[in-house]
Amino acid sequence: MPSAETEENKSFAVGHLALGYILSKASAKLLKTKLNIPVVLMLSVIPDIDILVPAIEHRGPTHSIIVAFIVFVPIFAVYRKKAAPYLIALVQHSLIGDYIAGRQIQLLWPTTTQCYGMSICIKSQINITMEWILFLISIIILLKTKDTATLFQPHDTNLILTVPTFTLLLPTFLSFPLQVPTWLIPPHLAYMSMFSASIIISLFKPSRTRKITNAIGKTRSITIDTLEKRALQDTLRFFKLSIQRRG
Repeated sequence: MPSAETEENKSFAVGHLALGYILSKASAKLLKTKLNIPVVLMLSVIPDIDILVPAIEHRGPTHSIIVAFIVFVPIFAVYRKKAAPYLIALVQHSLIGDYIAGRQIQLLWPTTTQCYGMSICIKSQINITMEWILFLISIIILLKTKDTATLFQPHDTNLILTVPTFTLLLPTFLSFPLQVPTWLIPPHLAYMSMFSASIIISLFKPSRTRKITNAIGKTRSITIDTLEKRALQDTLRFFKLSIQRRG
């Protein structure tokens, strides 16, 4: 049976994913910038990658907001305000989620190894209720803004969702007994199903290229988008010539 300290070292992905998405979505709307949803979802849980690295203390350096700001300095230099929603998705993990629930974190590493946090038990009814509320709000926004439809369209960036799926969501159900509270199983399954479907759709997307052979027998590849564009141009040209002839 896991000790209390071990349990408090654990993290549940639901609240991090939901809050990261909600805050980054709100900031992107405020800044009038586009948002890459898979990247936001990945950043919202990436600090917990330390769970997979035994040499790194969980809730240690990877949870430092100082490290997060340093990493984003060159990103801001290139993308400016467009980078803000992604930084928010990253720092909310430590500054809000882990600060409130679970064992305290090294928020200001490397300037100090002192730990900060409210230390609310992650399996308490308070934390479970907060995670459910955030989950429901995120689902409502996903549906209302049609971001779910975007996730279910084939795109290479959707493969980034393998990070939260295989590092946090799936391992949650591989341990016995389950470390996640029973009440948090449904939202975990919902996110995992959504991400898995997005990954599969992107992995097995139909080819967007076709081989074209010209009059002299030379073959080359051309994208379907280009073919569609040419077909549209030919159609418009046909109608234009028809109108001219009638004139």
